Amino acid sequence: MPYAYDDQNIFAKILRGEIPNKTVLETEHSLAFYDIEPQTPVHVLVIPKGPYVCYDHFAQAATDAEILDFTRASGEVCRLTGVQPGEGGEGFRAITNAGEHGVQEVPHYHLHILGGRALGRMLARAKD
Repeated sequence: MPYAYDDQNIFAKILRGEIPNKTVLETEHSLAFYDIEPQTPVHVLVIPKGPYVCYDHFAQAATDAEILDFTRASGEVCRLTGVQPGEGGEGFRAITNAGEHGVQEVPHYHLHILGGRALGRMLARAKD
């Protein structure tokens, strides 16, 4: 079944300028902004400007230019926020959620860049 994009989701409204945001970086195909409910000292969301629901949708349907722009924008956000370990930062975690089991809350593909403190394990180890 093809993805159905909901153009009334909060990120679509941000992209249309209907809801303000604290922009970190804007490029031709991507927008990065601070999360309004940050989970870490650095918590930035990077979103494509195109109507993509989740990572696999973006990876399969976006143009090469959109994918390259998004990837480079994500790296630039790490540099701009000082979390890039190769440049003296302490590191970061990049997370994207997809679908019900992935606990995706907004049906527009977005990458969380989290840093500014030690984050611990990503998931608890599975019990045998």
